[in-house]
Amino acid sequence: MIVWLNGTHGAGKTTTSRLLQPMLPDARVLDAEKVGEVLMDVRPTLRPTDNFQHWDPWRPLVVETARRVLEYAGGTLVMPMTVLVEEYWREISSGLAAYDIPVRHFVLHTDTATLRDRIENDTDLGPSTFRYAYVEPYAEAARTWLLAEAEVVDTTEIGPQQAAEQIAAAVLAP
Repeated sequence: MIVWLNGTHGAGKTTTSRLLQPMLPDARVLDAEKVGEVLMDVRPTLRPTDNFQHWDPWRPLVVETARRVLEYAGGTLVMPMTVLVEEYWREISSGLAAYDIPVRHFVLHTDTATLRDRIENDTDLGPSTFRYAYVEPYAEAARTWLLAEAEVVDTTEIGPQQAAEQIAAAVLAP
């Protein structure tokens, strides 16, 4: 099984995934961003883009990497990765379904004002123009398709520990 943690940049996906992993039997974290980093290292570089998800090989490579890791290690993969383009999510989810890999898709969600406040007051990274750039695309995806395609974890009033506990409870429920 795959437990996919979606949400905008800065929503707490990576932190939540690290906290969630020990709560699920035989779970491992696989960050699909690493697949993008591999593609960013191709020389000469692939066509210029502001997001490696726009490169056609990224999505099938994510599917194939997840499939191979599950085939090798078994258990559950916790995958923290922002996917805001519906077509890309459909490609990934249908690719995993073609291999009969069940996916529980969770979105760590908060309202725009809270998200902007968190980005502005991040004590680790400081204000991030990269994160700010995805606030509106996330809000648009949330309005149009994302929240309907996932189990929503409202993080407005809770932190990563509580989000991880909520997701673990949902995944482990009979």
